[in-house]
Amino acid sequence: MALTEAKTAGLDRILTLELVRVTERAAVAAARWRGRGDEKAADQAAVDAMRKELNNLAIEGTVVIGEGERDEAPMLYIGEEVGTGYGPQVDIALDPLEGTTICAKNLPNSLAVVAIAEGGTLLHAPDVYMDKIAIGPGYPEGTVDLDRTPSENIAALAKAKGVRVNEITACILDRPRHAKLIDEVRATGAAVRLIGDGDVAGIIDVTDPDATGIDIYLGTGGAPEGVLAAAALCCTGGQMQGRLITQSDSQKARASKMGIANFDKKYTHLEMCRGEVLFAATGVTDGNMLNGVHYARDGRITTETLVMRSSKGTIRFIKATHRDDEKFATES
Repeated sequence: MALTEAKTAGLDRILTLELVRVTERAAVAAARWRGRGDEKAADQAAVDAMRKELNNLAIEGTVVIGEGERDEAPMLYIGEEVGTGYGPQVDIALDPLEGTTICAKNLPNSLAVVAIAEGGTLLHAPDVYMDKIAIGPGYPEGTVDLDRTPSENIAALAKAKGVRVNEITACILDRPRHAKLIDEVRATGAAVRLIGDGDVAGIIDVTDPDATGIDIYLGTGGAPEGVLAAAALCCTGGQMQGRLITQSDSQKARASKMGIANFDKKYTHLEMCRGEVLFAATGVTDGNMLNGVHYARDGRITTETLVMRSSKGTIRFIKATHRDDEKFATES
């Protein structure tokens, strides 16, 4: 294929298994640091492994959601170019180790996550907080809204689902800033599942409440993680809204530098991720939807990955057994 043709090809040119390899490698690298209490080492191992595998992809990729700005991160920084340079021009959102604290403590729901979208279609979210709300597919548009109270959203969701309010479970990050939110949700009669970290996993959980027990995600978390979660919802269906929280002049300046003009704008997931997107997440630790990396006595390594494509609506769970440990050796 000529170079000009490769640059304009759609995301179908990127094989699903190639993206799976990216998150698999990062997850295995991070898993070697589970429970060792060293967040930085676990994250660095995942970053090194993910970057190496991304550079094998036939893409002309630009990191738009990454480890930070160039002066803050030596690898996978915002603006870094990855891939072979031969293939479609794409935006990349990534978190090599979503839930570094979770991994360091060997707690559930740590993931390696990547989303690849058509160039220029992902929201360039600054590293600030984002107020978020998300529910899964199958509900009328507008069932929930950030501008309503938590009580109103819980009641509306219960009505749309055809259940009593006390049959609804909300996922919320366990943070002091959420104390009032938690109290309000519980006052409705709904249950709350608190998570210590990893709100990408928390939002993905709403897409399959029968499996995860989570009906709605509420609260503030990182804006970059919000874009990653939005990419997942673009593939699975569902509803999500997010609003940036810029509390200082420096945060507003940073947001402006990344192209944000309206600091009060309420983004839907379709506005955070406007084009075709591929999404992959591999479990590092065991979680609600994905098992973590498992090691067998004979040297085999087992991984489980969720990979999705928005254009086809395809959702695959890929459980892989790796018998060649040497391919992960450089990340150990």
